[in-house]
Order: sequence, then C-alpha cells, then structure tokens
Amino acid sequence: MNALRRVKWQYAVIALLAVAAATFGLLRPHLIPTASASAKKKLSATDRIKQNPPPALFTDAEIAPIGKLAAAQTKKADALFAQWKRAHGTTRDDKAFAAWAAQQVPAPPTAKQRTAELHQVQALARTRTAAGKKAAGWLELNGKKDIWKLYLHDQRELIPAAQGTAEKAELKAALKLAKTISDQVAAKDKQPAPFVLDPGLRPDKHIKPGAKGPYSYPSRHAARSAAAVTFLGALSPHRAEDYAWMRAEVLYSRLYMAGHVTGDLTAGTLLGDLIGDYELAISGH
Repeated sequence: MNALRRVKWQYAVIALLAVAAATFGLLRPHLIPTASASAKKKLSATDRIKQNPPPALFTDAEIAPIGKLAAAQTKKADALFAQWKRAHGTTRDDKAFAAWAAQQVPAPPTAKQRTAELHQVQALARTRTAAGKKAAGWLELNGKKDIWKLYLHDQRELIPAAQGTAEKAELKAALKLAKTISDQVAAKDKQPAPFVLDPGLRPDKHIKPGAKGPYSYPSRHAARSAAAVTFLGALSPHRAEDYAWMRAEVLYSRLYMAGHVTGDLTAGTLLGDLIGDYELAISGH
C-alpha cells in the first residue's frame, strides 16, 4: 500500500462524517446551531482535521531510516516493562510509574554525538522545499494528539459504545502521561533543541542570544506517538503498520524542521512504548 492510498484510507472517515453531517442538517434544519453557539463549541480532533486535511506527506523512502530506529525501541521497551509488571502487577499507579519510566530513558548523548546529529539536521535543512515545510507543519500540529484520536475514532465505529468510551479515556491518559514524563526528563537533562544550538535552522523561532531552552531530549512528539502506536496497534493489530507509518512521518517532520535530533526521537519513542505497554496492562487489554 503506497503512501497516497494510506492517506486516503486513513481519512476516509472524515468524508463519511461530512456527508452524515450534511444529511442531518438537511433533514433537521431547526437543530442547526446559531453562529455564536457554533463558535463556542469546542472542536473535536475529527473536526479539526476535517477543517485542515493533510497535504502530501513525506515519501516512504524519506521516513524509512527514522521509522526503523523507532521500531527498534519496541523490544527494549517490552523487556523493561516486563520488569515493572513483575514488581508492580497491573494496578494503576501513575506517580510511581512516571518516576520509574523516567529512569529508563537513556542518558543524553555525549556532546560529540549530539554535534554529529546536529550536523545531520543541518544537512537536511538545506534540502527543504515548500511542500516539505507544509507537510512538516501539518504533522507537527496534528501529530501531538489529533491524529491518534482520529485513528481511535475510526476504531470506535466498530465496537460497542461503552468499550469505545473506555478506550478513548485510556488513550487520553497515555498521551497525557507521555507529555508529563517527557517534560520532566527534558527539564532535568536540559538538552537544547537543534534550533537553539543553531538559530539559523529556524529563524521564525526568534531565539534570543544565550537562550538555553526549549529543551528537546526526549522528544514529546515521539513519546506521544509511540504511546499511541503501541496502544492502538494492540487494539487493532491489522492496522498497526499504518500507525507505525504515521509515527515515522511525525518523527521525520521533527528532524526536517530542526525540532529534534535523532537521539531525542529514539529516547522519546522508548519512553512512549513503555507508556503504551503500561496503559494496555492496567486497562486489561
């Protein structure tokens, strides 16, 4: 399945929702909200992506290297989580788990390694195109949460409502935990983002001379994406390949626009895989 077909398949649900909404509006016009009521209504992930559908994304060849590195974190995470499970079972204890998971994130790379990875990002920046920037911008915005919520919405169409509601809460908990732990580790390790080390990579960020942050190790996008892929892939194994593909798209976008170097992304992926395993275990999946 090529990338274009995947994008069409993944967002086909949006077209169906749009048709359904239009049909409902025609049949029940008296229920159409006023403009002020519509403005106050909080948009769902589905609505936001429907309003801002994906542009052409990166090619399979472009994302393959980072996708392979991300996939390699799964076995490491599974082995580490087995240790947690033996000691703690499957009872939810987010505070204890967060402290433990933070300790499993590898130490930041050496200055020499990070410099080498920065040079890779600098080289990639010289190849940027308008289309690539557009793809990266969309992935940066929607790769935090909305893509993964939309995927779950697609799954929920095929299962009982109560089960779907529970799984929605579980995915939300995993995404929140991924942000919390990655932010805690980043604040501790204090590894400046590539565009801080070289402001020329992102002039739009307006980094002040001498700035130390924002910090980028581990990547929050990577942690959230990996947690979602692990969780969603267990719920719907036949779609796991597509979830992994989207994760690689998100990760590559972070390299492309100098938000992270490779080590930030692999560390974030390992953390996210641990969180996904945790959420699956405590929810009984």
